[in-house]
Amino acid sequence: MNQNITTKNIAIAILNYNGAHFLRQFLPSVIHHSDHAEIIVIDNASTDDSVQCLEREFPSVKLIKLEENFGFCGGYNRGLKHIDKPWVVLLNSDVEVTKDWLLPLVNQINLDTKLAALQPKILSHQHKNKFDYAGAAGGFIDVLGYPFCRGRVFETIEEDNSQYNFAINCFWASGACLLIRKDLYESTGGLDEDFFAHMEEIDLCWRLQRMGYTIAIQPQSVVYHVGGGTLSKINPRKTYLNFRNGLELLVKNLSRWELLMILPIRIVLDWVAAVKFLGSNQANHAKAIILSHLDFIKRLDKTIEKRKSNLSNYLPFFSRKPFSIVFSYYLLGKKKFNSVF
Repeated sequence: MNQNITTKNIAIAILNYNGAHFLRQFLPSVIHHSDHAEIIVIDNASTDDSVQCLEREFPSVKLIKLEENFGFCGGYNRGLKHIDKPWVVLLNSDVEVTKDWLLPLVNQINLDTKLAALQPKILSHQHKNKFDYAGAAGGFIDVLGYPFCRGRVFETIEEDNSQYNFAINCFWASGACLLIRKDLYESTGGLDEDFFAHMEEIDLCWRLQRMGYTIAIQPQSVVYHVGGGTLSKINPRKTYLNFRNGLELLVKNLSRWELLMILPIRIVLDWVAAVKFLGSNQANHAKAIILSHLDFIKRLDKTIEKRKSNLSNYLPFFSRKPFSIVFSYYLLGKKKFNSVF
């Protein structure tokens, strides 16, 4: 692929569902700081005044209206079919971008012909000196398939003291702000719609790496993310999706011998988490884990079919970190990214 990419070759796709308040708050920063990029809002059949807001207040923004709410994955899969730029930023509606945020990302693209996707440094909008939970300064997963980030391990979120201000390849880039090659997005089949939302970008990045491409973080680009704009962290639905999708992620992508060893451990640890929720008077979250496992079993045949396609069509691949982040965090007390290496 020709690597003479500029901001004119980029479309910024913002998926929206009943987020008129976020559009009014954050879309002006995107318009003001994204010179020459095409800005598009994909509306997932909102029932608030999002469409009217866009048509009246942001006429320069292209609007793609979907006929129903297809979720994060389905919304982007359908919306991107109407976009003709070679690179697309999947940008959450609750993200504030900063001056010249696209330029470091474009420079990174032009340095690496094997780069498939990358993210900026993502900081918290509420606490701008801290990393954001979703992506922080680049995502990784451990040997058991648990995700963590430079700047965020489980519930421990670090302050940004420039400790991760260097670009590196990572395992996954955050769907909150993800710049990706559109042709590769399409050739992988896009985001897995059965995930609906949560961990779908990890699955996509895993597939891209199996194709021989790289994922990166470029922290010279900075954005601020509110987080939980569509689904709050305290919502049991979020717990359900994370636990169900975490198991499906492993079945889809691990080799047979890895799966035989790792899946039973993950299931046991999930039940430990359910007991912990019960012990802290959060029975609704414990129930969400149980339901996630039941639905994981119901969907297992379909997930196995996806697995067959994944492992037959792509290169063998292993770049997970060879340690357990659960063991390091909870038993050894290593709470920060740098301490686990």
